[in-house]
Amino acid sequence: MSAVLDSRSALLPGRFEFLMGLYAENYHRLAHLFAPQTLAPGRYRSSVDDGLDVHMHVQERHPYTLELELTYGFVDAHTGHPTPSAQLRMYTDAHVAEALHCHPGRHLWQVLGPFPEAHTVLQHRLRMNGFLSRWLEYLAAQGHSAGTLERLDETDDVTSRSP
Repeated sequence: MSAVLDSRSALLPGRFEFLMGLYAENYHRLAHLFAPQTLAPGRYRSSVDDGLDVHMHVQERHPYTLELELTYGFVDAHTGHPTPSAQLRMYTDAHVAEALHCHPGRHLWQVLGPFPEAHTVLQHRLRMNGFLSRWLEYLAAQGHSAGTLERLDETDDVTSRSP
């Protein structure tokens, strides 16, 4: 028993375990908020009284994964891209969801460089998924839900237009 207590690290989760916990938390927040695992591929909008519409694009559905983008319904004048924006992957069998990247049109290697150290990649994933967790919590507090979600025609969605 004392051998376990002698090691402080045995009592605290490591960064990798914390990241996996964030992935699970993000899955449950997203599943309860918008239930994208039940939606057909397409574009959706959630409108509440705060004036900031949330846009969700369910891009691809596979047997155990779901690819989607979550953003607000406005475009950054400087970049021409929707902002904030998060590219997400939900693993419906493992009940985890990860933010793949939070920069429109940019992949992880474009943000961190071609050969980042593992520690750098882990830190970046922790920041992205921490942001996603807080954003989903904020959206729920604002009243967004599966009940406020409506399917859009391609012509109705501001995020579907090219910059």
